[in-house]
Amino acid sequence: MGRGKEAPTPLAVIDLVLLIPVLRRPHRVAPLLESIEANTPHPHRVLFLATEGDLEEHQAVRDAGAELLIVGPHASGDYARKINAGVRATTEALIFTGADDLLFHPGWLEAAVAYLDGTVGVVGTNDLSNRRVMRGDHSTHSLITRAYAELGTIDEPDKVLHEGYPHEYVDDELVGTARYRNAFAFAKRSHVEHLHPLYGKMPTDELYDQHARRMRQGRRVFDRRRHLWTPSTSPS
Repeated sequence: MGRGKEAPTPLAVIDLVLLIPVLRRPHRVAPLLESIEANTPHPHRVLFLATEGDLEEHQAVRDAGAELLIVGPHASGDYARKINAGVRATTEALIFTGADDLLFHPGWLEAAVAYLDGTVGVVGTNDLSNRRVMRGDHSTHSLITRAYAELGTIDEPDKVLHEGYPHEYVDDELVGTARYRNAFAFAKRSHVEHLHPLYGKMPTDELYDQHARRMRQGRRVFDRRRHLWTPSTSPS
């Protein structure tokens, strides 16, 4: 795993896009943008990835003066589909896999970029919530180099994230694959806080209420696929 041995790239020349998949949470657009703008050095680009027909969300993004890409009707694998569409629609050298329930802290980008040493392609940020993340074993939202994204998943060169997961566990595959490729690093001081109801940081809603069901479904997909990046294990 890379340790950031080379001198970090000057932030003034970093080419960054933050991809933000959204669904039926228009009230989160403005506070998320405020958090990004207050704590992310320029230049950077924010691209919201929305669902066809989610009109209140579309309007909230437009009212905020932000960039919007509509990615088709809602379907299982919505988060991964949106991230993949965002990667295809952009050219920036660095990609952040975001969400609308995040709070960016000062210095998050500086801390993450410090690990980009030519070997690392996925830098996990510290969500200050998930125990596995805070131990450095996992990442729910990551900074990815364009070069790494172009490798694709372990078996899909045209996709950064596998779209078979309803939502949860897609990040487990990303991190597991990057570790298998010796291309993952965890940036403990890169604080991108996950404001999730599981941690008492956000009220629940209809999407969060589906979490347990999606977890069960996602775990089955993960168990079927994990042998692809952990060859010593057998598929379940």
